Amino acid sequence: MPPLPGAELVRSSVQLYRYLLRCCRRLPQGHIQQHYRHAIRQSFKVHADEDDPERIQQIIKRAIEDADWVMNK
Repeated sequence: MPPLPGAELVRSSVQLYRYLLRCCRRLPQGHIQQHYRHAIRQSFKVHADEDDPERIQQIIKRAIEDADWVMNK
């Protein structure tokens, strides 16, 4: 599956969250979707206190790369 269009427009954590949840909708129904939704929520909770803009951009870049990998898997 190709990544969702708009990945290059993700600039904030809220945009990333929405992008990742949209990616989840393209996965098979059931346990797989639930697993990745849970993982996305947990990751956002872990990084909620991050305030360094450079680190946030690194996290966004890595999350999009990981999402692309999952979608192609």
